[in-house]
Amino acid sequence: MKNVPTVKLGIVAVSRDCFPITLSASRRAAVVDQVAKLGLPITEIKTTVENEKDAIKALAELNAAGCNALVVYLGNFGPEGPETILAQKFAGPSMFVAAAEETTSGLASDRGDAYCGMLNASYNLGLRGVKAYIPEYPVGTPAQVAEKIAEFFPVAKIVIGIKKLKIFAFGPRPFDFIACNAPIKPLFDLGVEVQENSELDLFANFNANANDSRIDKVVADMAAELGHGNKQPGILRKLAQLEITLEDWAEKNIGASEYVAFANKCWPAFQTQFGCVPCYVNSRLTGRGIPVACETDIYGALSEYILTCATDLPPTLLDINNTVPQDMFDANRASLGEYSATDIFMGFHCGNTPICHLDGAEMKYQLIMKRLLEPDSDPDITRGTLEGVLKSGNITLFRLQSTASCELKSYIAQGETLKIDPKSFGGIGVIGIKEMARFYRHVLIAKQYPHHAGMGYGHVGKALYSAMKMLGVDDVAYNQPASLPYCNENPFV
Repeated sequence: MKNVPTVKLGIVAVSRDCFPITLSASRRAAVVDQVAKLGLPITEIKTTVENEKDAIKALAELNAAGCNALVVYLGNFGPEGPETILAQKFAGPSMFVAAAEETTSGLASDRGDAYCGMLNASYNLGLRGVKAYIPEYPVGTPAQVAEKIAEFFPVAKIVIGIKKLKIFAFGPRPFDFIACNAPIKPLFDLGVEVQENSELDLFANFNANANDSRIDKVVADMAAELGHGNKQPGILRKLAQLEITLEDWAEKNIGASEYVAFANKCWPAFQTQFGCVPCYVNSRLTGRGIPVACETDIYGALSEYILTCATDLPPTLLDINNTVPQDMFDANRASLGEYSATDIFMGFHCGNTPICHLDGAEMKYQLIMKRLLEPDSDPDITRGTLEGVLKSGNITLFRLQSTASCELKSYIAQGETLKIDPKSFGGIGVIGIKEMARFYRHVLIAKQYPHHAGMGYGHVGKALYSAMKMLGVDDVAYNQPASLPYCNENPFV
């Protein structure tokens, strides 16, 4: 993934001046050794912070080492003011964690009391408005603290990436999909840059690239990637022309940002003017870590990018699309485990899922658009979808969205894509989420989410939830078990 940050983590130990400073320093060194055993990079800052001048010195060392994420380690009680000043002045995300007492022999003379110090640290973080990452249980031995630090890496990557992200949007959202529309001010509040452009901007640059010398190389690469699935070879040249146009746009317009994503209009005028559907191009860029959301879904692009950071894998954007027929459920009952008929559904999109996540991937045409735009002829302008069945495996559904009143909300649901033939078209698969029916009614419908969901391979709910909290998103919903009713769930059902 070239379009995501590399986390450069620094660790700073802190010490209350009435405690032995050597205790924090030695415990810090032990933590660094344990992190190294996990194969993770970490920079040990040698200054141990006892006062505000130490905090400034440690900050200078962090910056000189190129650190973009910080672990504040309470090797003993810690100085609540200087340690939180350090986090406040540090430019990247910070984590607070504390040392557990290790042996009874040390309790008489070398007790650290970091268990107590974390309480005062939390209060001072609140005073300074610092949203630090604090693990579910933030106290541990060096080996345990190292495990907690490992969990911070994807959280830090999300926070760093978002604050240096620029989303390019092309064209107004189709009126029939106005549900995906949302105010963009909360994106600027997060630090995300948004550049909205006309479809004519894209079209003008696309036409200027009609005879670009790079097209032949991209066509050859597409053909090699598709292999026997290249069922529409005649459309590859237009798709290659579009691909280099989007890449050029990102390079020329990234500005002060470091990472990019796209949210592009893709129908119905796109086909008649550009002469193709852009789905396969969307899949290729997404596969390289540059998400491209369909239907000008800006928050969909953001959600995909967050999943890219969380998983280190390409994501996809799917419609939460259709139910699974009873006969399909019955025919596959043996492989469904504990999933009920209402726990499963089909996720679908025309053809934007990266090829690495599809079984039997083929270049085809968009059936629905063909019905609308060229019903009485062979497919031409509706060619360009990448179709196949979603590979089976653990997945996480995720979306970060703004309400009409500019309040951010999110949902996370872990599940799996199932090895079931969906017997339909597009990039599609059967997805199992425990208690999906209730999640569908009391989160997706009750909280008025649009039909698009970001999907990442792997169970990354823990990192996503922590990242949302660090970003100040208070409403983070999930698929609650039957024993835990939703606040708006009818108790008499």
